[in-house]
Amino acid sequence: MNKIYNPKIADWKDVLRRPTQTVAAIEDTVNSVFSAVREEGDSAVLRYTEEFDKVKLNSILVSEAELKEAEGLVADDLKAAIDLAKSNIEVFHKAQKTDRIEVETTDGVLCWQEKRAIQKVGLYIPGGTAPLFSTILMLAIPAAIAGCKEVVLCSPPNSEGKLDPAILYTASLCGVTKIVKVGGIQAIAGMTFGTETIPQVYKIFGPGNQYVTVAKQIATKFGVAIDMPAGPSELLVVADDSANAAFVASDLLSQAEHGVDSQVILVSTSKNMIDAVADEVALQLEDLPRKEIAQKAIANSKLILVEDDQTAIDLINEYGPEHYIVCVSNEDFYVENTLNAGSVFIGNYTPESAGDYASGTNHTLPTNGYAKQYSGVNLDSFMKNMTFQKISREGIQNIGSAIELMAEAEGLQAHKNAVTLRLNSLK
Repeated sequence: MNKIYNPKIADWKDVLRRPTQTVAAIEDTVNSVFSAVREEGDSAVLRYTEEFDKVKLNSILVSEAELKEAEGLVADDLKAAIDLAKSNIEVFHKAQKTDRIEVETTDGVLCWQEKRAIQKVGLYIPGGTAPLFSTILMLAIPAAIAGCKEVVLCSPPNSEGKLDPAILYTASLCGVTKIVKVGGIQAIAGMTFGTETIPQVYKIFGPGNQYVTVAKQIATKFGVAIDMPAGPSELLVVADDSANAAFVASDLLSQAEHGVDSQVILVSTSKNMIDAVADEVALQLEDLPRKEIAQKAIANSKLILVEDDQTAIDLINEYGPEHYIVCVSNEDFYVENTLNAGSVFIGNYTPESAGDYASGTNHTLPTNGYAKQYSGVNLDSFMKNMTFQKISREGIQNIGSAIELMAEAEGLQAHKNAVTLRLNSLK
């Protein structure tokens, strides 16, 4: 990892730069795939699956037989772990339900707000080197609680043309209505336009590599909403001498093993902690099965020494980390002053892995600095706020003249007439 000591504020932008390609470098490929899928449907999806995933499929739809087979292949202890995580995630997301808000703004003018589920949602579940069945829990559970009618899941097949049994088991457990063996840009395009097999959806959820991230952003040009720009995983840890260096190193590596374009950062006011964590990272890295991936991510990562807590928090808010661990003696200062972060983990015994799997919070979070503008996925992500109003005779008389005056001032005579006619009918 690169050690950086007391960087000047003017250099923070370069110091905190993510190891991601620009959208322009990816857009041409995405647009090409989108055009083909829009025009050719399943045939284009199958062609790109063979090209990108190196597997030739006759059908991309997961069958009932495959679901049944997968259930028998998942070990009982893993099923129990998934059940525990499911329960905690349900508890946390059910608690996010809110009641109808109703208010009489003026005598005779009743306004209220209610939430309605998004009818059709698409879930993108990364496969590849790590089949993230945990992401299904994070997306399908709130979709079910919200009441989404159609939940479509896309995930890339392995070299044998199959999905990991844990993905199929979890999807079935969480009520996914259709599972499709397709990943990458072609999956996002399929859910954007719809094909013979892949239903068109109204909103797409889920993390992915840089190509998937750009594909989701381009999908918005075609009237499909997305959860957020969620790309390669990232983690920032702030730690002082009260932290356990081995714990910190394990957290950094837990995100580094996601992918070669992941980034992890340690910010500290202690040079001793930075040195100790660097040693621990090197030591723990040797034992990781995904050492080669983590090693490349670590090359893009940094250990940053700063002078004081205020400088540290300013730097952290400028970065806006997806995952953010606070392991310091004065944790209240950091927690209270954190403005930009996807999800925060506090204390020596709160690993980021807990949020990834089983504590109950959602792990689908904004990356690449988007934590400055976006929230992580939550129950409201699967719902829309709709407003209603009902105005009585008394109500239209109370606000009618104000509406007439405002409409006339804007030069919108028909708006005024819609009120005037009603007022005149009451004279």
